[in-house]
Amino acid sequence: MREEARQTALRGTAAESGLLAVTLGLRLLGFGPVLILALLIVAASVGVPNFLKPINLGNILAQTAVIAIVAMGQQMVILTRGIDLSVGSNLALATVVGGLVYQAGGGGLAVIFAMLAAGMAVGAINGLVYVYGRLPHPFIITLAMLSICRGLALELAPGHTTMRGMPEAVKFLGGQTTLGVPNAFFVVVVVALLILMLTYAMVWGRWTYAVGGDPVAAREMGIPVRGVLISTYVFSGLCAGIGAVVLSGRTGASSPIYGNLLELDTIAAVIIGGASFLGGRGHLGHALIGAVMIGVIRNALNLLNVDIYFQMIAIGGVIVLAVEADVLRNRLEARARVLQAAKT
Repeated sequence: MREEARQTALRGTAAESGLLAVTLGLRLLGFGPVLILALLIVAASVGVPNFLKPINLGNILAQTAVIAIVAMGQQMVILTRGIDLSVGSNLALATVVGGLVYQAGGGGLAVIFAMLAAGMAVGAINGLVYVYGRLPHPFIITLAMLSICRGLALELAPGHTTMRGMPEAVKFLGGQTTLGVPNAFFVVVVVALLILMLTYAMVWGRWTYAVGGDPVAAREMGIPVRGVLISTYVFSGLCAGIGAVVLSGRTGASSPIYGNLLELDTIAAVIIGGASFLGGRGHLGHALIGAVMIGVIRNALNLLNVDIYFQMIAIGGVIVLAVEADVLRNRLEARARVLQAAKT
């Protein structure tokens, strides 16, 4: 009996030590994206000329704004175990719709409303077809809408090319500054505050996490799973529309070729920031950290005159590391559950 008790005590001690090590590893992975971003900024500050100049920091904020806005919408979709591959083409179509409204004599509010409505309409189609079409995964419909939206944008744009001109209100939001800070940054802040309100102050946020965590259990709890899923795609479309406003304001134009590969940038931002493809886990900071990380890498490489193709390779490498970190995190969480059971 004494020997058995001793062995039990030893197993408990080993489980406790292992649990401590696993918990430490999980915490390091949780803070990993922030630490990597800090290291990137320090390295760029030391090794890249002019990186810390106010004008360059302003450029980073302006260049990152569109990715950050659209990535926040992508974050909500990924929370539900989904994905939205149409955001880049959706943004392009929204800019073309806004450009057409402007050419027809529409003012600033009309152009902005047209872009937002176009983005939300595409998001609604994604959500409705996915849910009521009983598709196995949103990859299918959003991939189809990627092609459809790009084709519509090219067809609707006069001459299938860029349309110059935007109202002053749009230029103010996307292309001008206030107290030296790009107005696009303030748009990012407003969208972030909206998401914080939706996810933490309203029941919709808890429903979104529940659906992403376990859709079957969420349905059994009485949560309107279909409505939640559709609403996340509508919100992703809204963010694409807001991104269209910012990009059109920054360039003073609308174009069917805008947003090329934006879907990959936004997915990369969410995953690099620390969110999980498994759903039910993630927060606003993940999308923002990932977007800033991509912006810092691209800006630093541009200042160093690194070829664009090598920039793509660098971003791809970071994505691979981020996915592997997510896999490691899932394994450590599973190990922690085993050790917790052994401890008790």
